[in-house]
Amino acid sequence: MRWLDFDSERCTMQRTVALIGDKWTMLLIRDAANGVHRFDDYRRHVGLSEAVLADRLRNLVANGLFETREYQEPGQRKRREYRLTAKGWDLFPVLIALRQFGDKHLSEDDEDGPTWQIQHRDCGHPVRAEVRCVHDDQVLTYRDTKPVAVP
Repeated sequence: MRWLDFDSERCTMQRTVALIGDKWTMLLIRDAANGVHRFDDYRRHVGLSEAVLADRLRNLVANGLFETREYQEPGQRKRREYRLTAKGWDLFPVLIALRQFGDKHLSEDDEDGPTWQIQHRDCGHPVRAEVRCVHDDQVLTYRDTKPVAVP
């Protein structure tokens, strides 16, 4: 079967890109994975308008990637913070892969290289994303794979 014979309307990759494919959404997921939880912190760090931020957070909650929790600072009204759900954390390898691509191909303008990295908590070394076979755990490249129709 040729790739062009596959039904793109039912493609889960297409659905995923529709859900998380805009710049702001991925940056919010990145920040949440790195410990940001509060509306004002997202707005300040990511740099988008309150309306766009509210819309993206609402979408992430509605699609089950974020959940809200109430908190209240002394003397302040109750507010909500936004945290990744288990479904949202399933995007962690995607974040690592995007960072890995950027470090390799888009950091040439930075004299000292990337400004931050994700490290293995136990040994302190950087982590990387890989594609592995579920059968024998072998690391694969695009040359080792092919699209196949499933029933």
